[in-house]
Amino acid sequence: RIRLDAPASLKARHQVRQMKEKISHKDGRQIFEWRYQHKTPMKNERRNYSVWDEEAEPGYAYSTFESYEAIAKAYGERALPKAAVTEQVSKLADEIVGDVTEPREQARLLYEWVATNISYAGNCIGVGAVVPHDIPFILDNRMGDCKDHATLLQALLASRGIKSTQALVNSGSRYTLPKVPQVSAVNHVINYLPDFDLFVDSTDQTMPFGMVAFVVADKPVLLVEGYQPGMKTPVAPVGSNQQTMKTVVHIQPDGSAKGEIEVKLKGMFAVATRAQLRHITREQEEEMIKNVFRSEGHFGKGEFKKDDPKELRDTYSYKVSFEKKGFIQRPGAGAFYVSPLFPSNVSVYHFVNSALSPMEKVDIACSNGLSIEEYTYIFPKDMRVLAKPADMSVEGEYLSYKATYKVEDNTLKIRRVVDDKAPGNICSPELMQSQREVGLKVVQNLKSQVVYQ
Repeated sequence: RIRLDAPASLKARHQVRQMKEKISHKDGRQIFEWRYQHKTPMKNERRNYSVWDEEAEPGYAYSTFESYEAIAKAYGERALPKAAVTEQVSKLADEIVGDVTEPREQARLLYEWVATNISYAGNCIGVGAVVPHDIPFILDNRMGDCKDHATLLQALLASRGIKSTQALVNSGSRYTLPKVPQVSAVNHVINYLPDFDLFVDSTDQTMPFGMVAFVVADKPVLLVEGYQPGMKTPVAPVGSNQQTMKTVVHIQPDGSAKGEIEVKLKGMFAVATRAQLRHITREQEEEMIKNVFRSEGHFGKGEFKKDDPKELRDTYSYKVSFEKKGFIQRPGAGAFYVSPLFPSNVSVYHFVNSALSPMEKVDIACSNGLSIEEYTYIFPKDMRVLAKPADMSVEGEYLSYKATYKVEDNTLKIRRVVDDKAPGNICSPELMQSQREVGLKVVQNLKSQVVYQ
């Protein structure tokens, strides 16, 4: 039971969902009474809450805001005065950009400085938390919440004559705005640069300039200045997230193997891998390779070479050279699976496995991506391939898979490509069913083995 007693003259909007409502008036007051009862609750089979639709759930909303534009305005009245350009801000901006004169490059340098020099901490938007700290306080402590980040960056940009505004967005599982305007629908603050039509979020110290994390992509956004109804943050374009893994394996007469794995990544795949490798030491890399071999029941050694992961770029690559004892059984006949010899975030199997997840009856969060795996196995001259997996090509509405297996003399060449072209960050049950149908066909191909003598 909920009882709300408010002045009858108070301008407010409210909504009730799957609840009984009673409204009465007394002595200039308006009294709302809402009741909900669920006598026979059933176990919820839902597992994925990555997309949450408030309108579909029992509940109520009451707000004195007449619109989402009013929420943005109310935030701006308190926050924007903090983004004033001061002598301290101008001096810092000059130090950061140096001799660079091109506006977009200046914006990138300022963004990267805030992202990598101001630690992210504290609450963003909530009750009593809508006023950023003063910029001197932020700079002295080298720390701030999302409001502080957005305020500092806006001031630095303004000092160089670059237009920007703060923008309110949801960083959780809300992909729509409730009908009744409410502050809880937006819990994060980022920046929008209209001259470049770019959103940036300096609280994410791993994100390249011009990209935003998945959790704030494809979301309604409230510009604090220049409000535009219906505006959303962008979705990563189809084809922007890619991984290409090339593996060359020289199998020795005794069944051991030497080889090299080269991985090149683009888009969010590159960002995620950079973040994982940013703080790994050389000793940890060596131990990581040993643990990979040990988990597969192999003894061996290897070397890990990587690009500098600290740069905020949307590309990344690394190489692994290795030696493994007892890679296959020799002499005699045997078989082996074709799969990555070193873990990666977005292998072909990763895409197929995600498509085989239990079906949900609701929308879920999803993303596009392309994964290519190429394998070259070079066998000893006295070794012969007796059987190999069959070539395969299957295509669904948004997910496709193609695999080829070719034997040339004593060399086996394999190429597998899975391409997920999901158009946005929300996948419907129907779309996921289509992905699943493709995945069920592909998984059998991935289970196939190479048989040799």
